[in-house]
Amino acid sequence: MLKFTPVLLAILYALAMYRFSVWRTSKELDAKSTELADGRLKALCDRMASALDLDRIRVHVYEIDPVNGLAAPDGRIFITRGFYEKYRQGHVSAEELASVIAHELGHVALGHSRRRMIDFSGQNAIRTALALVLGRILPGIGILIANALASLLAAGLSRSDEYEADAYASALLIKSGIGTSAQKSLFAKLDALSGGSGRTPAWLMSHPKTEERVAAIEANEAKWLDG
Repeated sequence: MLKFTPVLLAILYALAMYRFSVWRTSKELDAKSTELADGRLKALCDRMASALDLDRIRVHVYEIDPVNGLAAPDGRIFITRGFYEKYRQGHVSAEELASVIAHELGHVALGHSRRRMIDFSGQNAIRTALALVLGRILPGIGILIANALASLLAAGLSRSDEYEADAYASALLIKSGIGTSAQKSLFAKLDALSGGSGRTPAWLMSHPKTEERVAAIEANEAKWLDG
């Protein structure tokens, strides 16, 4: 029984972390966000809502500076203040920002948002269990190996989710008459808007490379047109 103790402790830790992470994320977003009120963006969101047979798509502005969009575990969609200001300054078009909203809707519709929170807690549990086990077998470097393996797992899962959310967004943008041009043009701007991704290898990045995402979108479009 004792040999399974690290695993059991890791599972209990993951459950506790999941509950705490959901609560903390919800409180943070509630305290630092307001509903988006922009006529041009609302019109585009209304077109997407109509394509999805929804009454409306509610989007919130999350009051932080980094350029990003996110989908909360409870299904709410957020655009950061930093991203919204890029739009207001003319660096990003309304259609490009709408493509971000469509992408985040994909995360919600495909269950990524809630699963990511579970995955995050599970990855912390795996990291903890591996560190305990490897730390005994390989003192000094066991923890480093555990951290590296957990990071590789997280990056791989995240990239897969991004491709799926991109495909969902493309289909929604096409169905709503907005098209994918803005989705693809935004990818070309993201590195500059967010300060660049540096020299991090693609397989360690949480998001796929820009050219790979654009190629995947164009492959989907060709497949849908042929169908």
